[in-house]
Amino acid sequence: MGREEGETLSKTSSTNWQKSSYSQQTDNCVELRRQRSFPAIQLRESDDPGTVLVGTTASLGALLAALKRGVLL
Repeated sequence: MGREEGETLSKTSSTNWQKSSYSQQTDNCVELRRQRSFPAIQLRESDDPGTVLVGTTASLGALLAALKRGVLL
């Protein structure tokens, strides 16, 4: 799960949700956090924080790689 050069993650709240610095200060961004109960990553859209996708770091890496290649899943 890599980041582009110059990209950083910032915490968005006390619940450890993080978003990319490329998201600017808008509310239109994808946020992620590590789930503590078992090794998983949670993703959500900041406009709809009640909908959360859960996956492994490997599945997140595969998703990011596919998106970078322009592959629609």
